[in-house]
Amino acid sequence: MCGVAKNMTTKTLFSVIESPTHPFLTPLYNKLGIDELCFKHMRKLISKIKKVQPDFIAVEFFYGYGNNYAGINISNLDVMLYSLQRYSPNTKVIVFVDKSERQYVDKLNDILPLHAVMTLPVKEIELIIALKDLK
Repeated sequence: MCGVAKNMTTKTLFSVIESPTHPFLTPLYNKLGIDELCFKHMRKLISKIKKVQPDFIAVEFFYGYGNNYAGINISNLDVMLYSLQRYSPNTKVIVFVDKSERQYVDKLNDILPLHAVMTLPVKEIELIIALKDLK
């Protein structure tokens, strides 16, 4: 279960859980000593990062096939990534993506650098490496 940041000296991670395919990683985050705060809506996350700058954001990528994202954006992440540039530029973004949409993440990564891109299902060791910033 996602919670509230307990200790400001530990790393913090904001999860955006917009679909049932988002991997349940809370036990791993807890094991690594990372405080997780979950959001169901991207707009709530954007509002929060204006006040609190997390170390990481873990979020799923959804490509904007039918211009669902106002026609100028590539995906559901564009607006959040632009907000990060202004309000929390040191936050590292970890993106989870379905194999069928993997090629579209590269278009986004060309514009706004991502810390890690992980194809679902997530391999725990890859996530641990990204969270420990061993890249």
